[in-house]
Amino acid sequence: MGVTQTAEAAYVPSATAWAAFSPHEKEATRLLKLVNSARDAVGCSPLKANAKLTKAARKHSADMASQRNMSHTGSDGSDPGDRIMHAGYDRSGYGENVAYGYTTPESVMAGWMNSPGHKRNILDCSFKEIGVGLAQPGNYWTQDFGQPDGQSAG
Repeated sequence: MGVTQTAEAAYVPSATAWAAFSPHEKEATRLLKLVNSARDAVGCSPLKANAKLTKAARKHSADMASQRNMSHTGSDGSDPGDRIMHAGYDRSGYGENVAYGYTTPESVMAGWMNSPGHKRNILDCSFKEIGVGLAQPGNYWTQDFGQPDGQSAG
């Protein structure tokens, strides 16, 4: 299994935020609950699902699965900031976690929480929104975190 990184507990995303995510809506919702539970434990506000971040994360997961390559660099040379901006998300801050091979939200979350850099992204209180991607074959996961433009950190 692989993981890499770059730079209130029970919020349930709206159908609109995850609409583009189907068929993995259940996994995304479970992962968001796990993320928000971890954030609540350290005093961070819950992340809200964002449709634009979801679009970026989902497309990146699909790209990694099609290439059978886990990376923060897309097959077109894009980086996380490029993909998030291309999806139309205006941000003052962002982060990305990627992983592959984990078969459940619980297992990928455990992997990320056992990695200092991934954990730092998950527990970064300046992030306010998230998008989650999962693609097959190979269980390629992406979390894109965002701090919308005009919002201060903290």
